[in-house]
Amino acid sequence: MKKMLKLLKFIGKLILLFLLSSVIVVGIFRFVPIPITPYQILNAISGDGLTKSWASYDEVSPNFYRAVIAAEDARFYSHSGIDWRAVKDAQRHNELYPKKRRRGASTITMQTAKNTFLWHGRNYVRKGLEAYFSYLIEFFWGKKRILEVYGNVVEMGEGMYGVEAASQKYFGKSASKLTKRQAALLAAILPNPKRWNPAKPTAYLNRRASTIQARMNSTGLKD
Repeated sequence: MKKMLKLLKFIGKLILLFLLSSVIVVGIFRFVPIPITPYQILNAISGDGLTKSWASYDEVSPNFYRAVIAAEDARFYSHSGIDWRAVKDAQRHNELYPKKRRRGASTITMQTAKNTFLWHGRNYVRKGLEAYFSYLIEFFWGKKRILEVYGNVVEMGEGMYGVEAASQKYFGKSASKLTKRQAALLAAILPNPKRWNPAKPTAYLNRRASTIQARMNSTGLKD
């Protein structure tokens, strides 16, 4: 019994330490550029390389933010980190069509939490931590900072992260100069950035970019 109590106390201390340290780290990253992420480290070790360049919110064209909201999270401004309506819709779709490609419900906030603090995977521990960090960054960062960090940690190609690096590579210009079409093309590759090249779009990628571009004016983002 005593051993069990000691174990429970030890576990409790670990949980408390994790909660305190995570709040401190999230608080610091509210103001400080993210130097590197666990996912970037793991990919670099595996041989993908590492190319990134931090760009502040105002150094990125609003076209990019509109494009990723249109492509990835249409209700970005109306949820608090997790879009439960999208979760229910995805569950219903996956139950009705089990043989089709599974539909996800990952918001921009959830993707930012995962890409900044965690590893990629589908186990319940990782998903639970993703939900925790999603609510945490919504509370401490707010929507503008979430978009800023997302734009810098999102994978845009093999070993390449962030819109600035992608804009320079694919279009030879700063992210601040992205046109609507270029932003839509960048957003269009996000489901599989290692496969598609926005500078040489396939017919499918062009169609997807056109759909995204048509939705960009209704995202709720203000310049």
